[in-house]
Amino acid sequence: MTTRSAHFHSIADGVYAWQPQQRGWGLANCGLVTDGGRALWIDTPYDRTLAGEFLQRTRTVLAPGTEVDRIVVTHANGDHMWGAGVLPDAEVITTHEALHHIAYEPTPEQQHALLQNLDKDGDTGSYLHEHFGCFNWADTPPVVPDTVFTGELELRVGSIPVRISSLPPAHTSGDLTVHLPTRSTVFTGDVVFGSTAERPGDHPVHWAGPLGNVIDAVERLLDTGAETIVPGHGPLLTRADLRAHAGYLRYVRDRAHALHAAGRTAAEAAQIVIDEARYPELGLPERLLVTIGTEYRHLDGTEPPAMLEVVGRMAHLARQREARTA
Repeated sequence: MTTRSAHFHSIADGVYAWQPQQRGWGLANCGLVTDGGRALWIDTPYDRTLAGEFLQRTRTVLAPGTEVDRIVVTHANGDHMWGAGVLPDAEVITTHEALHHIAYEPTPEQQHALLQNLDKDGDTGSYLHEHFGCFNWADTPPVVPDTVFTGELELRVGSIPVRISSLPPAHTSGDLTVHLPTRSTVFTGDVVFGSTAERPGDHPVHWAGPLGNVIDAVERLLDTGAETIVPGHGPLLTRADLRAHAGYLRYVRDRAHALHAAGRTAAEAAQIVIDEARYPELGLPERLLVTIGTEYRHLDGTEPPAMLEVVGRMAHLARQREARTA
């Protein structure tokens, strides 16, 4: 089961990162921007307990009388959004397109019930309990955004400009990035999953795609000129790290296209790419089934299956790999 601890630290003047120290599902990076008696969160942790810890750490650095009154959500996966309930009066800002993903993903109540009811000995139940059993959504209300937009949105936190850019479908159908130009910092959401030689991360998982859009989003992040990159998960990145991540994405895309042209199924393609072990340091290789399956959907022009079905296929692949290793 995943353990949970997080490091809260300053990464620029008035900018802080809250970073889980483990890798795995649901352990997302979050940010705080504060200046001039104002404060804004970028994403929230997955459940109320973790979100409460982030809030407690936030209050240790805020000026007296300052409250977090806005939350920018980079995308609508629960591990970036569901902790917003600890700030019930804050304005929640995300893209208009994120509303589509909110409708696709289970609600906190549904996910809590799913964990309680699934057979722990089955592939899906075992996988979900192993990776999500440490989270508690029993008292988590669904998050309804207050403000949605498409395109560009510019805010200010005191004297700090905050440039928010929506993206074409990539990690989800409604991603955005947050650029702090005067702090040379960008928060990427899950269009980037962080990994470095010193602190390897996990394989990305992309639900919407195509991968060409994810690669384009990474190039847009490089175009900002930011020197500090805060990915959705994993360690802080340099520009060189971000370029290396683009190389990973191109490799997965190119292999998926070649294997699709060769008549391989998405499941076969994922297994082949896993067995090639081009990136052996990355965890959760079963997530390639989702990302490659997403790319196949775009090549074939088919609709996405239900999320639980996708998770079930991934859980089955993970159990098969465990059996092969054993």
